Amino acid sequence: MVDDKFSRRQLLQGAIAGLAAVPAATWIAHDARAAEPLSETDPTAKSLAYVADASKVDPKANPTYQKGQLCENCIQFTGKAGAADGPCNIFPGKLVKAKGWCKVWVLKPGAKLG
Repeated sequence: MVDDKFSRRQLLQGAIAGLAAVPAATWIAHDARAAEPLSETDPTAKSLAYVADASKVDPKANPTYQKGQLCENCIQFTGKAGAADGPCNIFPGKLVKAKGWCKVWVLKPGAKLG
């Protein structure tokens, strides 16, 4: 005869393992949603003059722009070094192009222009 009952210890271990998996699954799902690229037509992007290619910045419309200012060397860019795009603190849940630019640009400590 086979005993099909679970012990209290087995039940509690299974419940704890299941509860621990919920935050991990939520975190993974959140990261998958965060991978949406920022569009230049996004209202916030437009208000901050975001462009995906900094070489296309209109210097007359954006007098603070200087050649070499890129998202990748901005303090707000949190993407990995050398990546084509990455997250930005200014545009939560969106990916900005590393070679992009916006009006909020500030040189990252230790970085150099261009």
